[in-house]
Amino acid sequence: MVVRDLPYYAKRFANLRVDKARGTAPHKPILLLTVLDLFEKGKFPHNEVYLSPELTANFLKFWHQFVSSDHHSNIALPFFHLTGDKFWHLMPNPGFEAAIQARVKLRTLPALRSAVKYAYLDEELFALLQAPQSRHDLTTILIQAWFPEKGNEITESFKYDEFDAIQQTLFDSGGATYNVDDLKDADQIFVRNAAFRRNVVKLYDQRCAFCKLRVVSWDGVNMVDGAHIQPFSEFRDDRFVNGLALCKNHHWAFDRGWFGVDDDYRIMIPWDRFIEEAAVESRGMMGFKGERIELPREESFMPSLEGLRWHRERWGIE
Repeated sequence: MVVRDLPYYAKRFANLRVDKARGTAPHKPILLLTVLDLFEKGKFPHNEVYLSPELTANFLKFWHQFVSSDHHSNIALPFFHLTGDKFWHLMPNPGFEAAIQARVKLRTLPALRSAVKYAYLDEELFALLQAPQSRHDLTTILIQAWFPEKGNEITESFKYDEFDAIQQTLFDSGGATYNVDDLKDADQIFVRNAAFRRNVVKLYDQRCAFCKLRVVSWDGVNMVDGAHIQPFSEFRDDRFVNGLALCKNHHWAFDRGWFGVDDDYRIMIPWDRFIEEAAVESRGMMGFKGERIELPREESFMPSLEGLRWHRERWGIE
């Protein structure tokens, strides 16, 4: 019977199954460094490792600092293939059970996020990672095996959270605009998207600008999106003045021109948008017509009037 203790996982970490066709592929060691880093920061209260912006941003942190080969930084590859090392497992989303069981290869971040809910570790490994000394020992093993000359630098990198740093930098600058060359990496796009949306939602106190709904779960998840006024696909504009915090329903409706916002920040709803509307014990959309939207707490982040005019013109809202 195999004893899954610290020496067992130390051996597993030191002898990961990696592709060596173009030199040793660093993807798996970098992902495990990232997981250990986030365990150290208390990001995994449960045995569930989500393909989150935090995981992706910190994966890129280690990658850009410590990988010098010509391999491409794609977090989907190790997240999927680490299952071959027998201590990392995937929980499929409903409908993808057969694909995960058959080990259908999922090579891109969007494909993997569609098919996989989260990864989870052997229970024995998860228990070991709750203890600071075990985390330290496994981190040391990983560095010695894969990054022997980078130990001190990696220790420094453990001191900060990359996603928090990205969010704060964007917040301090009011967001950012991008050119086409900035948007070629799927991992970076995912992180950028999340940073924009979370900052916009924060500016609106996690409340929908249209209906004022604010629902936040015990773990900080809320029902509100950071929506773009002018579509990012056309304008590549992630400044916060190009954002509105909207719940799922009203984000969908805004993106389809079911309502607009005038120069006084009041809701405009054309009468010809609906054939039927029935609300049960709540107001339908028409009940909000003429009301002022919720606005951000800081005046410098007020929604762009130019962008709102563009939106009204695109959808013929008068």
